[in-house]
Amino acid sequence: MLRTSPTTFRPVDVRTALREFAFNTRRREDAPPEVAAILKWVERNALTMAAWEDPAKVDEVLRAVGSKLDGTRAAASSVKRNRRILNVAMEYAVKHRILRANPLPKGRGAVPKTSSAVDKRSLLNPEQAARLLGWVRRRPRGGRRLYAFFATMYYAGPRPEEVVAMDVADVRLPDEDAEDQWCELLFHTAQPEVGKNWTDDGEIHEERGLKGRASDDTRVVPGHPSLTRILREHMKAESLKPGDLLFQGEKGGMLAGSVIRRAWRRARAEVLTAEEFASPLGKRVYDLRHTCLTNWLNAGVPPAQVAEWAGNSVPVLLAIYARCTSGQLRDLKQRIENWGDLPKTLA
Repeated sequence: MLRTSPTTFRPVDVRTALREFAFNTRRREDAPPEVAAILKWVERNALTMAAWEDPAKVDEVLRAVGSKLDGTRAAASSVKRNRRILNVAMEYAVKHRILRANPLPKGRGAVPKTSSAVDKRSLLNPEQAARLLGWVRRRPRGGRRLYAFFATMYYAGPRPEEVVAMDVADVRLPDEDAEDQWCELLFHTAQPEVGKNWTDDGEIHEERGLKGRASDDTRVVPGHPSLTRILREHMKAESLKPGDLLFQGEKGGMLAGSVIRRAWRRARAEVLTAEEFASPLGKRVYDLRHTCLTNWLNAGVPPAQVAEWAGNSVPVLLAIYARCTSGQLRDLKQRIENWGDLPKTLA
């Protein structure tokens, strides 16, 4: 909260100075002179914490966190996230006796409702998935590598940050002449992108445990025979050894998220019809995971087993995918019909 809007500095420069330096303890002391000047101006013009005792100021802040920079309303999920972060800051201030009480309103209606359910329109059918992955495979630069990456998500349903963290040793392939050609994938680490300015070692990725699990937890997921074939060909083509990363960048090292997203966007633009491209269909790489988990549920795999393979709890799984199940209506109708009619009674 500022007393006045900046006139000497552009608003975007003020936001950048705060985000990249003031809020980053690793870089705070290394701010260049032009950034330091902006931060000193902010310090002089910032309101004191007493401003939080003014309901009008609180309402002003809440309107800001609920809006985009152009003044239009932000998505409900963004508003909810912003409010959650702001609430953490307020609770910190109360805990350290900077504020007497949390000034943010509580109760029903204080935060916009959001739905975690997957949009069915984002799911890929087999023909659409084949077209997209086929285009990626034919891509001159790293196409086969990215094809294997996307196929792993489509057939085994991991999160992208779990796939980039996989080593060759995390894949157990059957013998080529074995009757059972299902493979096994071991997930034990995630490498989400958090930005090199926010990691201790200056790397873009930060090594973490699996989402929502203990730091040393693991999960084993079966891999479809088609995935077995794809991964076997990938390992041979890349001459990978057990200790190598399963999916590497062009110069070795971890596969960059920007490369993954760029290839997927290009595939959608090249393969999908204009109507499909404008729709939510496969708009995010993550939709490959959603498609896989939905396919498992629709194939009749018990939700508890799908949740285990996906790294979710059963309640979370059902909340996300309940609207996406299909193909079971006829069987369900038959079960209900088997109850029979009420027995006829004499008039």
